[in-house]
Amino acid sequence: MGTLVGHVAPGFAFLVLGLWHLFSHIKLHSQQPNSYRSSPWFPTSKSRYLELFLIMLASSVSVSMELFIGPESHQPFDSDGTIPSNHLHNFEHSSISITFFVYAAFAVLLDRIGPAAQYGLTQFLGALAFGQQLFLFHLHSADHMGVEGQYHFLLQIVIAVSLATTLMGIGLPESFMVSFVRSASITFQGVWFVVMGYALWTPSLIPKGCFLALEEGHQVVRCHGEEALHRAKSLVNIQFSWLLVAITIFVISFYLVLVRFYGEKVEYSILTKEHLLCEESDDVESQKGGKVGGKEELYGNWKRLCAN
Repeated sequence: MGTLVGHVAPGFAFLVLGLWHLFSHIKLHSQQPNSYRSSPWFPTSKSRYLELFLIMLASSVSVSMELFIGPESHQPFDSDGTIPSNHLHNFEHSSISITFFVYAAFAVLLDRIGPAAQYGLTQFLGALAFGQQLFLFHLHSADHMGVEGQYHFLLQIVIAVSLATTLMGIGLPESFMVSFVRSASITFQGVWFVVMGYALWTPSLIPKGCFLALEEGHQVVRCHGEEALHRAKSLVNIQFSWLLVAITIFVISFYLVLVRFYGEKVEYSILTKEHLLCEESDDVESQKGGKVGGKEELYGNWKRLCAN
């Protein structure tokens, strides 16, 4: 991170993951509204662990970029073996990626072993990853007071929602809304990372009265005076509020479209099964020439159900 690509790349990963979870949870709930149970991750038709393998791959690439590819000397340490100040944030970002790698790796292991506490432990590992992310962004060594700090502050709100809903999911595995909000928050994280990357490192998008300055080997946004800084932070807040409305409209619309599509399929399947059962009951009744007592009453009730 600390560059346009360093924010857009992880943002795209969070965006894809959030949309995949949003789609999967809505589809699952539409098909099984009465027996819905949340899942921390979802298999695909190509590979059961594709989602988790991609998380491990993305985390490994992120660590490599932060510690070995990004630095000019291709290693993050000073000549005396200590961590220089301008590489502190590289270790912070790498720690987040390592935690997500641990989550994905143990999710695969837990699924293969299949212990009784598999679901709860997987959710706990996911919550730990979001907790690590929130902790390191809250105590980030980068600028806390400037425009970048405002972006990070608002990002922490979204991460907190991801953390809270993941923890709630441990005790509420049958709550669709908990999974829905968590998926939406992960999607929001992705969008906000992408917006942050372009807004902070594209000169034409820098707020009026502010500029890009090179400090400790990194470009940061600085402003001419308090008034310009206040205006820039206010613009960041407006961006966040507009994106909140836009993502809310998107996720609700996405839900309505998928429910209409998969809900109709389920309804058609149920009606087809009921129609076949009605035909079978008519055949049985005609073959037996009608029954008396309890069986006759049962056939009568079933015929009335089929007539509705």
